[in-house]
Amino acid sequence: MSYSLIEKESSSTDVGEVIALFISQKGVSQRVPKSTLKVDKEGIFEDKFYAKDSQRSILITTVESYQLAKEEDIALVYGSLGENIVIDYNPYMLPIGKEFRIGTVLLEITQHCTLCKSLTKVDSKLPKLLKNDRGIFAKVIESGSIYKGDRVIL
Repeated sequence: MSYSLIEKESSSTDVGEVIALFISQKGVSQRVPKSTLKVDKEGIFEDKFYAKDSQRSILITTVESYQLAKEEDIALVYGSLGENIVIDYNPYMLPIGKEFRIGTVLLEITQHCTLCKSLTKVDSKLPKLLKNDRGIFAKVIESGSIYKGDRVIL
């Protein structure tokens, strides 16, 4: 192992884990729960958005977004915010371009999620409530599989 690889590994920080995984499928309004997501640079296999926009191929949100909704008496189940991955770490303060690993997959943050009006179908307060706390989009740098329970490493 080279010095630079040792240095890189020692600067990694385990910040959390994957709580839930979802895909979108044509003709299905709800996100479909999965135990594994297989991903490559085009996105998530089996997802209706696969190979559509690599910059927005994976939407990640945190349990904190769901907690914010709960505190306002908005009952949501995971997947309600349109995400592919729910983690127990808040990534919203991370900068665009930041790379992180989930399991064996290397991802890069491409943008913070903009609110969509479809959230008003769930509750009219959601867009304003989650203005800066809905999620982040990431693209795949290194392909692989993401499993429920995988660690999130910065």
